[in-house]
Amino acid sequence: MDRSQHTVAVIGAGTIGLSWAALFAAHGHTVRVQDPRPGIGPDVEAAVRHLTRLQPDTGDAADLLTRIEVVDDVEAAVAGADVVQENAPERLPLKQELFARIEAGVGERTLIASSTSALMPSDLAREMRTPERLVVGHPFNPPEVLPLVEVVPGERTAPWAVEAAVDFYRSVGKKPVVLHREINGFVANRLQSTLFRECVWLVTQGVVSAAELDEIVTESIGPRWATAGPFESFHLGGGPGGMRHFLEHLGPGMARRWKVVEQPELDEATKELVSSQLEERFAGRTYEQLTEARDRAQLAVIEARNATRERNA
Repeated sequence: MDRSQHTVAVIGAGTIGLSWAALFAAHGHTVRVQDPRPGIGPDVEAAVRHLTRLQPDTGDAADLLTRIEVVDDVEAAVAGADVVQENAPERLPLKQELFARIEAGVGERTLIASSTSALMPSDLAREMRTPERLVVGHPFNPPEVLPLVEVVPGERTAPWAVEAAVDFYRSVGKKPVVLHREINGFVANRLQSTLFRECVWLVTQGVVSAAELDEIVTESIGPRWATAGPFESFHLGGGPGGMRHFLEHLGPGMARRWKVVEQPELDEATKELVSSQLEERFAGRTYEQLTEARDRAQLAVIEARNATRERNA
């Protein structure tokens, strides 16, 4: 897929869909947004204004909004679209029904991508007449800030669709990574879920509070992994001997810990313990204030890292 301007249909205007719509418009694409909820125009405008406030170089909000049209039905949204980004709720029958409507209204080479974070692309495409054009394009929230998009082909996805997805996501400033095979939870969410399991266990056991655990992560493995992932970090942790030395000397202790991974119960008591700590900690601040602060901080980290990489290249 070339990097010229495209018509992009955004099906589903929840948090992810709205973020996608604003981002696509900021990169010059014509965007049609469809959602079963009536009156989503103000939500679209709020998403665009959030993006331009966060990243002023994306342009003027009023100009971006001229590139976005809210339409009432799926067929109107996808007519003539080059790319369809689906963001409906995580219910397989609903998505399969949507894909039947979408593929009936688009051209032969229209790319169809799903933002799903949990459903397998082969299952999503199972009832499609043209399953070769469907991929998962799973962003990490919020899509307008975090670069990753996991591109996951299904059993019958064609190579051209994978290539088109990678090219398209790169054209809007994302960092697409193609998974070699589909797997439940993909990669980023599997990592996140595994770490969060340990976080919950440590809090329920009274080892640390939720606030203390957040501080431990943001002051240690957070910045470490933002600049060098787990494998690179441990390779460097092995000194001149690299990963081989690390695994030889520190691997046995890590392997012992792997065999004793505690499983917290996500019961009512656990949910109350964790939720009440967070509610008390952030009392007095609105969701909008918290997400704006989070997005600005994450963007600053990414920009600083990228600038350093360019200087050291």
